[in-house]
Amino acid sequence: MTQPLAERYRDRLPLTATTPIVSLGEGSTPLLAAPRLSQRLGLELWLKCEGQNPTGSFKDRGMTVALSKALEDGAEAVVCASTGNTAASAAAYAARAGIAALVLQPAGAVAAGKLAQARAVGARLLEVRGSFDEALAAAEELARRGTHVLVNSGMNAYRIEGQKTAAFEISDELGRPPDVVALPYGGGGNTRAYYKGFVELGAGIPRLLAGESAQRTTTAATAIRIADPVHAAEVEEAVLGSDGRVVTLREEAIIDAWRLLAHDEGVFCEPASAAGVAAVQATELAPRTRVVCVVTGHGLKDPASATRLTPEPIAVDPDPDAIAEAGR
Repeated sequence: MTQPLAERYRDRLPLTATTPIVSLGEGSTPLLAAPRLSQRLGLELWLKCEGQNPTGSFKDRGMTVALSKALEDGAEAVVCASTGNTAASAAAYAARAGIAALVLQPAGAVAAGKLAQARAVGARLLEVRGSFDEALAAAEELARRGTHVLVNSGMNAYRIEGQKTAAFEISDELGRPPDVVALPYGGGGNTRAYYKGFVELGAGIPRLLAGESAQRTTTAATAIRIADPVHAAEVEEAVLGSDGRVVTLREEAIIDAWRLLAHDEGVFCEPASAAGVAAVQATELAPRTRVVCVVTGHGLKDPASATRLTPEPIAVDPDPDAIAEAGR
């Protein structure tokens, strides 16, 4: 049986011997070689498939630590503002811990798959008539009143602590840190966490490429639809400290990378999760550079995008000749 992430890295996390671990079996996600993409781009490309976490995104790494500490401190409820993945993760881990979860979502900005997850596990969902940033401000105020523990990564340092463990896993599996790590950039917490993880390892810091949408407030990649990244200063520190860069991407570039991941490698992710691959495509790298692209969330998080961006099924009669003709 796989050891819970928080137990596996307890000595590198802010946990005590008595911290109750709230786990759903997160971490130990696949690091897949991407041979067709590697050939296409002239690189040695790997995919860290974080959609294989329990709720389908990288958020579970931080949430196991945040909820474990909340439970240790006697919390009775948690709150978050979310464009979807944080909501699904917070709701699931709160249910696992036996405490209430309140989710504030910006109106019209959350994919259906993520809403379904949070609702299914019993969270209280409130749709805020406003932006993500306004929803977050309201969540912060509730936390200040002492009724809820805020589990957004910008205000809960335990989230970043848990998320840094992906850097440990990548280095362990490859035998050393890669040359480049590319990942989506919405709020910036994950970029901050990877940088922190590689710094703590002390074995060399990969160049960090943080792929953001040029249309931050309206992008179809809803997981990174955040106008004002709460970790902007830390992202700047991370890209400067790693000789990396923030790569601003057109919508078409993100969608093209999403299709490439699916068609070339069979990896189905939500559109935002392809921003790391798009950032690599937009960056000139030396041949055979070893690159890890972090694929942050599963495609079933956003089924509407998959339906919108792929061809409709073709209706045919149950006739072998008609089927062969239509299948060409």
